Amino acid sequence: MSSENSSQSPEQQLRKPRVAVVFGGRSSEHAISVVTAGAVLRSIDRTKYDVLPIGITTDGRWALTADDPERMAIADRRLPSVEQIAESTDGTVVLSADPGNREVVYSEPGSVPKALGEVDVVFPVLHGPYGEDGTLQGLLELSGVPYVGAGVLASAVGQDKEYMKRVFTSFGLPVGPYVVIRPREWEQRAGDAEGAPAAAVRKKIVDFAAEHGWPLFVKPARAGSSVGISKVDGLAGLDEAIAEARRHDPKILVESLLRGREIECGVLEFEDGPRASVPAEIPPVTAHDFYDFEAKYIDSAAGLVPAPLTAQETAEVQRLAVAAFDATSCEGLVRADFFLTEDGEFVINEINTMPGFTPISMYPRMWQESGVGYAELIDTLIQAALRRSTGLR
Repeated sequence: MSSENSSQSPEQQLRKPRVAVVFGGRSSEHAISVVTAGAVLRSIDRTKYDVLPIGITTDGRWALTADDPERMAIADRRLPSVEQIAESTDGTVVLSADPGNREVVYSEPGSVPKALGEVDVVFPVLHGPYGEDGTLQGLLELSGVPYVGAGVLASAVGQDKEYMKRVFTSFGLPVGPYVVIRPREWEQRAGDAEGAPAAAVRKKIVDFAAEHGWPLFVKPARAGSSVGISKVDGLAGLDEAIAEARRHDPKILVESLLRGREIECGVLEFEDGPRASVPAEIPPVTAHDFYDFEAKYIDSAAGLVPAPLTAQETAEVQRLAVAAFDATSCEGLVRADFFLTEDGEFVINEINTMPGFTPISMYPRMWQESGVGYAELIDTLIQAALRRSTGLR
């Protein structure tokens, strides 16, 4: 008997494992999470797993949703939401905080709560704050429910680009120049125009540009999917870029332009440890100033899989991707994003602990090219989660 089966109750051993696919959430990446969940629901092996889709609305309500992947796709450039597929505007799904009770309960005002059965593992496909940043992972740890992907610490580090880069640096991984603007640095001063940055903040960024040159990229420190990122060519666009980034996160990151090729590499946890996929390349996007949200998800800009790299370059980026996975204590999966600079050196830009699983997403495409199909990829992630215990490990 396998170790994961030996700890199960007789009832659990007689039925298929029940997977709760949790998606949506309160972040600005809500819609992409819904699209990702639709792709997972469409491809998960229903002969092997029972599936319970649970959506989190933009205001944080856990909702029972339709198991209908077609309604969870981007259609005519319109983004989906949990609210559109929730079975009720008032019903709420509750996961017990008792680690001895994994039962999920659904309740509506004026009705008797309905037990939906036990959940054996959660597949959290949330992106951004309140889901990918360790908050949901902490809840699942308290509940004693195994889950796919990184734990609390790795999720938090993977979400916060400042501390991610600090960890990379401490492990000797190469990162590009950046500067952080924290919320407390953002103060209105007498004489400043409405919404303009404080003089000290402006000077900090201008000094950074003087050292590293324009253009700069201004981005939320704790967001993904290229949400809120602006490319700034000079002082004229700086205030607007900062305001846009701060719409998504009060802490922002300013990075210098790294001239080179954009290379991505996936990492997946197998029984014998993490392995890297073939890398991919994001070619220059001619219709967009950079690889932004519209290019990724609306206009479906295509990457090159595998990336046209030498054998030595491929081996190096795969080594660095696994090193980044280990440095941040990740579990399950990671997509690591790099620049291959003009002098032939790889610089790690960031990792994504829950990369997109949309039909056009690079992570599943890289693994497809590596010999791991979509359904097998999902199964590998679920099995890795079932092998792990919650708590300290």
